Amino acid sequence: MNIDEIKQLMEVFAKNGLTKLELSDGDFNIKLKKEVSEVRVVQPVQSQPLIAESAIKPEITEAKEEELGEDVIIITSPIIGTFYRAPSPDSDPYVEVGTRVKKGDILCIVEAMKIMNEIESEYDGVIVKIFPENAEPVEYGQKLFALKPE
Repeated sequence: MNIDEIKQLMEVFAKNGLTKLELSDGDFNIKLKKEVSEVRVVQPVQSQPLIAESAIKPEITEAKEEELGEDVIIITSPIIGTFYRAPSPDSDPYVEVGTRVKKGDILCIVEAMKIMNEIESEYDGVIVKIFPENAEPVEYGQKLFALKPE
């Protein structure tokens, strides 16, 4: 099984609300299990940020969702995982608000089951909004970026 087949399997798993799946194909075995648990609200502990606030916030003002307009393309997450804006904690983000991207440019990484999945742009354009925060969990189909096509 190649990585694309695994990604498709994960998408079907997430899309259909399955909680458990086991698959064997020769020497290859995969088990997917989604734990459903009670959600508890926990007060966050105040701590020093690891990165300066000014390093995280883009200088260009992000557009509000209602101000994006109809000609904006919304790029969504193809899988469930953790959203990362950069290839490593020490690296600059792939894109910021205002970044011009071309088809095939890497926009972010979504980590799923310890696999780093690079999410590429399918369009030429300018990033006008980044929806999730860095290292935030994302769901299948969740908005990641708003892109104004060129």
